[in-house]
Amino acid sequence: MNASQLPDISSAPFLHTHTYPLDWVGMENIALPIQIQNTLCASKVNAYVSLDDPQAKGIHMSRLYTRLLELHSLPDLTLNHIYQTLQDFLASHTELSQQARLDIQAEFNLEQPALISVLSGWKSYPFSLCCQLNEHTFEAELAIEITYSSTCPCSAALARDLIQKSFQDAVDTKKINPQNTDDVIAWLGTTDAIVATPHSQRSFAQLRFKLAPCLQSIPIRQFISHAEQALATPVQTAVKRVDEQAFALANGQNLMFCEDALRRLYHAFVNYSGIAGFNFKVIHAESLHAHDAVAQGSWQW
Repeated sequence: MNASQLPDISSAPFLHTHTYPLDWVGMENIALPIQIQNTLCASKVNAYVSLDDPQAKGIHMSRLYTRLLELHSLPDLTLNHIYQTLQDFLASHTELSQQARLDIQAEFNLEQPALISVLSGWKSYPFSLCCQLNEHTFEAELAIEITYSSTCPCSAALARDLIQKSFQDAVDTKKINPQNTDDVIAWLGTTDAIVATPHSQRSFAQLRFKLAPCLQSIPIRQFISHAEQALATPVQTAVKRVDEQAFALANGQNLMFCEDALRRLYHAFVNYSGIAGFNFKVIHAESLHAHDAVAQGSWQW
């Protein structure tokens, strides 16, 4: 039996009981390895088209799926490739669909060096890329999550206050001679001196960008680097003690409330080339409280 002899339910008469157009019809969680900026990403893809003809029974899902498979062979997926794919989605659904959409969820793995030593390790950055073609309007939104460390400025001030009081007590009780530099330095290296430390926590920057359609590449690597430079305290991978000390210094020199972190990111990306707008949210998973501190801001969103 050849293919033409097999039953095709889609060609059977459609009983027009409920004739309504549908916003989106398609497939979700399609496994599709793709390469972005020469980095292989094990992604899950959602593909849709609108069903604008209320008399049509459904769409041709296999046409979407087979077109998606072509993305796997590309050495560097770009917005132009996605635009062409969405155009082909619509071309394969002439008179059925006027809109097409493609969502990609994956993780971008980057090898990151330690702060001082020769060690390095891998970090994984969750991202999503959502693209939509509506007649001749193409929109692309990139979302990336970046993990960093935040140290509370208020807690740091309170810790400094206790250290100052501990120093005064050591002087008053003659545990140290403030005129003897070596004596003071030795005392500062004890737990009697540093009686308190500020609290810090793993924090998350959730960055959403409206991308300019003219971008030649999808700038995940550049956005990650720019955001981490602005925050100054990205979490580390493999470290030696010298790296851990450098990380402690970075945290001490970059005390941040959630508002401070968000404003750093805002300043870093406002008017950034290739961005038509952004919507940012930062989450400080407080170690002091049982709840999170959050801040959110947008530009041309």
